[in-house]
Amino acid sequence: MSRLSKLTDSIIHSIKASARQASSSQAAQHITAFSGGVDSSLTLALVNRAFPKSSLGVIGVSPSLPESQLELARRVASHINAPLTEVTTNEGTVPDYIENKGQACFHCKTALYSTLQSVIDYSSSQSHVNHVTLYNGTNKDDKSDPTRVGLLAAANFNVMSPLSSLKKSEVRELAKHLGLPNHDYAASPCLRSRLAFGVEATSEHLKRVEKAENFVRRTLNLPPQSDLRVRLLSGGKGMIEIERSKLHESKPVLEEHDIQNKFSELGFSTWDLRAFKSGAEAVIVKDQIEITQTK
Repeated sequence: MSRLSKLTDSIIHSIKASARQASSSQAAQHITAFSGGVDSSLTLALVNRAFPKSSLGVIGVSPSLPESQLELARRVASHINAPLTEVTTNEGTVPDYIENKGQACFHCKTALYSTLQSVIDYSSSQSHVNHVTLYNGTNKDDKSDPTRVGLLAAANFNVMSPLSSLKKSEVRELAKHLGLPNHDYAASPCLRSRLAFGVEATSEHLKRVEKAENFVRRTLNLPPQSDLRVRLLSGGKGMIEIERSKLHESKPVLEEHDIQNKFSELGFSTWDLRAFKSGAEAVIVKDQIEITQTK
């Protein structure tokens, strides 16, 4: 047995053991908070292998989720052969989320897990299910990232993280081993993460950056493995971020396709180009958020 096969079996064994510890009931359901990204895809695949008859992926649908990401999530869930439920989340009605001053991720995840809890409560009342375990795709690197305030929301809802001992590189390696089609796709966090601190997370702003990213990706013919962000900065400026190695060749192509006019049509005041940096607009505010429930 290969190292990766042993690792797969070890994680599945751990998932089963943790589920038994949480509940001895056979009438249990296992729900993965799914986004279509490689982390939650691997989690769903492993949970589905552990509990093939009682696992479910649930994805939160809101203006912060790009349509392309939703389509990817559907394809990956189908590839895994796991059922997928799409639920509407309401983070866009929360004033602190809209304000976007460092706590938006926490409120977004809280909205997601609250919606999942509502799904759980309804399912339990309508069926024989008497215990539900929630899972997410948090990995080891995420836990050391101080901008990941959404992890605090997961703690509030006692969400299990089967990948918490794996680095991102190991997640991708194992996802490839299991044949997941998105194992090498670039990370694609929610659209709200493209907004600079204090730029309101409105549906209009989120749709603007989604359309801009689609235009840039098509124009530069960037594959899903390539990092790309279009950030909305204060004053309405659009900041395109691509991999440093592509900077020199990309600007004339964008100008040739009249990017200034296109961005103006979308509502940007101007545009610029710089090297991609993950979390470039993130602000650390964990000290402002309290964990209301712990394991």
